[in-house]
Amino acid sequence: MLIIQRKFFAYLDEMKTVTVLLPHAYFEGKSSAFYIKEENKEKLPLTIRERHSLQEQNKYICSIDFEPQLDRTYHIEDEHGNETDLQVGAVIRTLEFDEKYFYEGNDLGVSLDAGRTTFKVWAPTATKVKVKITDPDMSWIQQHDMTRGEKGVWTFTLEENAEGCFYTYLTCINLHWQEAVDPYAKSVSLNSEWGAVVDMGKTVPVIESLPALDSKTDSIIYELHVRDFSMHEESGMKNKGVYRAFTEAGTKTSNGLSTGLDYLDELGITHVELLPVNDFEGVSDLRDDERYNWGYNPLNFNAPEGSYSTSPQNPYIRINELKEVIHSLHSRGIRVILDVVYNHVYIKEESSFEKIVPGYYFRYDENGMPSNGTGVGNDMASERKMVRKFIVDSVRYWLKEYRVDGFRFDLMGILDVETMNDVHKEVEKILPNALIIGEGWDLNTPLPQSRKAAIRNAGKMHGVSQFNDSFRDGIKGSTFNLYDRGFALGHSGLEKRAAEVLTGSIGLTEESGLFLHPAQTVNYVESHDNHTLWDKISACCPDKAEREERHMLATSMVLLSQGISFLHAGQEFLRTKEGVENSYKSPDKINQLDWHRRTLYQDKVEYIKGLIAIRKSHGALRFSTSQLIRKHIKADYSVPGMVKLHLRNIKAYGPWNEMFILFHAGESGSSVHLPEGEAPWKLIADGKRAGLETLDILNENTLKADPVSCYVCCR
Repeated sequence: MLIIQRKFFAYLDEMKTVTVLLPHAYFEGKSSAFYIKEENKEKLPLTIRERHSLQEQNKYICSIDFEPQLDRTYHIEDEHGNETDLQVGAVIRTLEFDEKYFYEGNDLGVSLDAGRTTFKVWAPTATKVKVKITDPDMSWIQQHDMTRGEKGVWTFTLEENAEGCFYTYLTCINLHWQEAVDPYAKSVSLNSEWGAVVDMGKTVPVIESLPALDSKTDSIIYELHVRDFSMHEESGMKNKGVYRAFTEAGTKTSNGLSTGLDYLDELGITHVELLPVNDFEGVSDLRDDERYNWGYNPLNFNAPEGSYSTSPQNPYIRINELKEVIHSLHSRGIRVILDVVYNHVYIKEESSFEKIVPGYYFRYDENGMPSNGTGVGNDMASERKMVRKFIVDSVRYWLKEYRVDGFRFDLMGILDVETMNDVHKEVEKILPNALIIGEGWDLNTPLPQSRKAAIRNAGKMHGVSQFNDSFRDGIKGSTFNLYDRGFALGHSGLEKRAAEVLTGSIGLTEESGLFLHPAQTVNYVESHDNHTLWDKISACCPDKAEREERHMLATSMVLLSQGISFLHAGQEFLRTKEGVENSYKSPDKINQLDWHRRTLYQDKVEYIKGLIAIRKSHGALRFSTSQLIRKHIKADYSVPGMVKLHLRNIKAYGPWNEMFILFHAGESGSSVHLPEGEAPWKLIADGKRAGLETLDILNENTLKADPVSCYVCCR
């Protein structure tokens, strides 16, 4: 590595602006003149525009009469005859840079054609770039100089087929060499040290993406972690913790109850949302230690994670096994959503983005410090054109190559509105009406409020659905206060709020709603984050006898609300993480899906299956527009501890013309008068049993409601 001794520093901060920093210990930080020169060329004077005295140095802002070429090395000389190299500075975060170097091509990465292998990487601030190639056994290594082309894209074509080889890029920027894996790599070597040259045409085919549902509100999402799914001793699956568990049929608990793929099929959910399956840090690919991770430490965004593969050394096997997961779920009619983490990287300084174009891909505050709205030390600058392009390119790749059916955007509030709308446009071209959902939390990042892809800007992103924290906190209680209770946990006074979120958060009970239409709300009370619902209820409710009822009431509200329903895997059998709030790296004992509870709470599983069947049977439980909700649903929240929904004139949407749904969170039984009509009401759900079969005929138009219960009546 070249060691450079610099007496002072100079940075290109705008296309024609140079900032010079002179330490006070160097000629008292003073110079009356500066010059710029390129090797073997005459030096040219800079114009000093401003001088600022800082704590340890003087800062000079100077103008130049031309735009330096970023692939060349320039030096800045001061009046004392000393010089330093001109480093690429904040210029890369200017609009002018973005416009000048934006590359529209869709050929970044590696392409194989007619026995040749072409490598392309966008590195506009590099003065030299090499591609380093090795064979699978790493018995030889070659380095080849790449050629700079338009928009700062470097290219090298090897006149042979390099399939099966591994490669990295070497970039020289500011006289400093760095080695990086290709951000567009489709697979990687063991523990992510090299990108892999793969021929995707030789990978297994996947059943096409399933046709999108008629309405996004038809969706019932089941959030699942690949490893959690099969690790438990009662899972009945042989392939513990890996992709192949999803290909096993006929798996059962020791008591003979279904598990695995069969269980998902029987439950009736429409989508499985997989926690990140792209390459991430936090677990050894060989799983030769006890480490566990959810997967929110992204390394390589387009390559499958190796620790879930039976042979992570083989770049093809991890691809094929992930494709087989999707194929297996599609074969059961279950759609697949990928949890994608484009808001940050594991460690900024070690990321390929930072090594290939330092300072460009990440967001900085007004003081030039990396922003940290994500809480992990870096925020992706999605508003920059090549960052946005990477995100859209990546989404397109997963959709077209792996045939997934939608995406869940982690910490989407870090990203910008334009990026999310571009994602939606691209997805619509390939799979119209596919699900795009995200966490629209308003995070402390320098992006202006009006540009954040947050809930408050949902009206600017019609095709993007948002996790509804108003639903979560109103029904369950605050995520940030373990002992705070929501409506379902017995907090009186939240009836109106509960009625509002149950009817799609579109403004049925308010002057204006949180969302424009019900397909924008993802309704949930539990996810991988924070305490499970059961653990929160266990902390909040001293009466053990009512805990199960309150859990089922909250889950019922998810499945009987307008919008998109979202369940955390195991929620239907009262999933616990033994009180651990943030289990992102807790051991399998805490995180694994406890299939024994599937047996222990079989009655609860059957009840949830019944509610899912009811939801799927009638379109009035999942209206696609706000107008239909306002036309057909009347909400009554006048009685403490109760919310009543009356769905009227709904025969056009399903088997019944009327439905009456009661959510009763009170601790005392109650007699509830049902709406009058010629025909008697049929009871199809009573808080313990649910389904399309009639449980009782209510001839007297009166419903005797137990404490902490949910009832569904129809006629």
